[in-house]
Amino acid sequence: MSYSRGGGAAGLIAGVTAISTAGKNVKEFNYRGFSVHELVQYASFEEVAYLLIYGELPSGRALKAYRARLVAMRGLPVKLKNILEQLPGSANSMDVLRTGCSALGAMEPETDERDQYQVADRILSSLPSMLLYWGFFHSSNRRIETENNVESFSGHFLTLLHGKPAKESACRMLDALLILNAEDKISYSTFSARVTASTVAGFHAAITSAIGTLSGQLQGGASEEVMKLLSGFSSPDEAEQEILQLLARKELVMGFVQRIHKDQPGPRSLLLKECSQRYAEETGNYLAYRIAERIEEVMLRERKLYPNLAFYTAFASHLCGIPPSMVTPLFVFAQISGWSAHIIEQRVVRRLLRPSPVYIGLAPRPYVQLEER
Repeated sequence: MSYSRGGGAAGLIAGVTAISTAGKNVKEFNYRGFSVHELVQYASFEEVAYLLIYGELPSGRALKAYRARLVAMRGLPVKLKNILEQLPGSANSMDVLRTGCSALGAMEPETDERDQYQVADRILSSLPSMLLYWGFFHSSNRRIETENNVESFSGHFLTLLHGKPAKESACRMLDALLILNAEDKISYSTFSARVTASTVAGFHAAITSAIGTLSGQLQGGASEEVMKLLSGFSSPDEAEQEILQLLARKELVMGFVQRIHKDQPGPRSLLLKECSQRYAEETGNYLAYRIAERIEEVMLRERKLYPNLAFYTAFASHLCGIPPSMVTPLFVFAQISGWSAHIIEQRVVRRLLRPSPVYIGLAPRPYVQLEER
């Protein structure tokens, strides 16, 4: 195994997985053997979550039962609501989700009666409720009811967020965003979850670890910065001038850091761009799409950089009326199913993940007595 003085773990093999694989085009990006392109085109987010967690696409009957189970799990314990109310309104939304998930684990621990699959479904269904309950309590002093009969995951979230029934087109846009972000092989947050799971820690602990990792600005936090950037322009020309000024000052433009697809657009980025373009045209937000596209053109022309998934995730969120502070939590909602699949897979392996560092410190030296220092 080679060692790079620069650190990091890029290119190192972290284990084996049967959950997903990625190639250089979207048709080679698969979840459990199914093309992500086809999943976005034909499946709902609930179908994909079921696929990742349970290993197969559900039948019509199984999907109906699964959706009903998720609907029934949206409510929050009173003690958890009290904790969310005690958290400051100025807290980072990712810190709220991390705290909420950990608290839920203490209140509803994994047991023989409440197995890992039930825990995965409960976390998936309840985290959006936690975020929105906390958000509305601190922004408008309202204790919202997080339970409703909206069948879809996306519809539930958008209905609670906007206080009115979500349009089907918005739900499909959010479904596409969630499906494309649901799984990413051994990403930093996924690796964190697997390391925690390898110690035989509880399911909630592993998910909490992943949330903490994803909260970093170089991970999920990038999309929030992209959204703030996109919302600040009124025209493509204005966007181009500002991006050129940022580049002239050698400032980083978030959403264009590619570790894998450096010589071409990432397959999922392309697919989410196509979905966003269709939705922008349907809703009359084509100006917003042209602004995003101009930024992409400028970055390719000036720096030979393509947008990553975070860029069009932020844009799609903007089109759905999701505020910047809730963009990174969308990654959490999407990836709970992928993280859960990896935790379950790691538990089967039953081996500790413990990488070894290369020591570059001082050579052995004698102890110096205190009075001689």
